[in-house]
Amino acid sequence: MGAVMGTFSSLQTKQRRPSKDIAWWYYQYQRDKIEDELEMTMVCHRPEGLEQLEAQTNFTKRELQVLYRGFKNECPSGAVNEETFKQIYAQFFPHGDASTYAHYLFNAFDTTQTGSVKFEDFVTALSILLRGTVHEKLRWTFNLYDINKDGYINKEEMMDIVKAIYDMMGKYTYPVLKEDTPRQHVDVFFQKMDKNKDGIVTLDEFLESCQEDDNIMRSLQLFQNVM
Repeated sequence: MGAVMGTFSSLQTKQRRPSKDIAWWYYQYQRDKIEDELEMTMVCHRPEGLEQLEAQTNFTKRELQVLYRGFKNECPSGAVNEETFKQIYAQFFPHGDASTYAHYLFNAFDTTQTGSVKFEDFVTALSILLRGTVHEKLRWTFNLYDINKDGYINKEEMMDIVKAIYDMMGKYTYPVLKEDTPRQHVDVFFQKMDKNKDGIVTLDEFLESCQEDDNIMRSLQLFQNVM
């Protein structure tokens, strides 16, 4: 996934070094032109329904083509299983243990529960996380925290996700976190979210709490950065 995100980033912020002379500039221009043409050739083998994905996501056709090339570079088979997903994700957090959080994240991407994430699954989630509305992002986050998919979040589920995030961040965070920090955060958040004090947080309670409490929203935005 790193190559996918890197490719997408370069698509938006592609830069070239300033030319030293006309000959050098012309060489750079021709090389970039060839690379762009080669890129378009490489992504011609794309999944069925690219136009449909364009309509369903917030990406342009060009962006989807580049994302697909990056996805295929990482996952030549066209799908990624959980073990491979964990290995890729672990590269971004070398000082921590990302395996548990990657497991939860994989399940959130694998909406059909097939045991593999296809390009369509990946790009749909990416569209929400990068360019979705606040409401769409919150609904996606609720689904991530709802580990057993029963439509509610209980305190244990919230604790499992938050602890997995802290484990992934590792021991080298600044300032250094105390061992009971995850539990303290969960206690505060859950008390605010569980409006009727029945021991579970519904989607409506989650949406209402997040949108009316800036501290909760900022914390969720921080956690979303590790996605």
